[in-house]
Amino acid sequence: MILRGFRKLRIETERMTLRPPIHSDFRAWTSLRSQSRDYLSAWEPSWAKDHLTRKAFTNRVYWAQRSVSGGTALPLFLIRRQDDALLGAITLDNIRRGPAQAGTLGYWTGEPFARQGYMREAITALVHHAFTQLDLSRIEAACLPENVASRGLLETSGFKYEGVAQSYLQIGGRWRTHVLYAALRSDRRGKTGAG
Repeated sequence: MILRGFRKLRIETERMTLRPPIHSDFRAWTSLRSQSRDYLSAWEPSWAKDHLTRKAFTNRVYWAQRSVSGGTALPLFLIRRQDDALLGAITLDNIRRGPAQAGTLGYWTGEPFARQGYMREAITALVHHAFTQLDLSRIEAACLPENVASRGLLETSGFKYEGVAQSYLQIGGRWRTHVLYAALRSDRRGKTGAG
């Protein structure tokens, strides 16, 4: 029953299907991550020694299944429909219910597919899904201050700068400060009751 819902989870965009990872994605995933390692390593936490192994990927698929069924995260692969190519991944994680109704966005694109609008398309679709289907009110994202491409992506996807988080994540083995962004379902920022 849980897996049936997991396998049916699909978000369609103009060029892609966003869906959870499945075991048969292993070769495409490990190939894309391997060839994009240098491109991604400046922006991501250090990879574990077993990062690209089948066992680690199997654990990733099981985590995705548990997260989706438990409502705590929505990890999705970006699959280009024209050729079923894996382009990258996007995750709505740390989903908080109750008064917060919020989640945290993370994403990566393989180097061969960067700067072609795929991630903007994915972010737009996932944020819409989060607001309309999951009833979330706030989506948060963070990136390194010098990651100009990621900052521009968030800003053109409707996220607004909110501030700085000191020592937010370990990147390359050291604590790094990040800039914080958020998208709100009903964006009230900058509005007052006057007038």
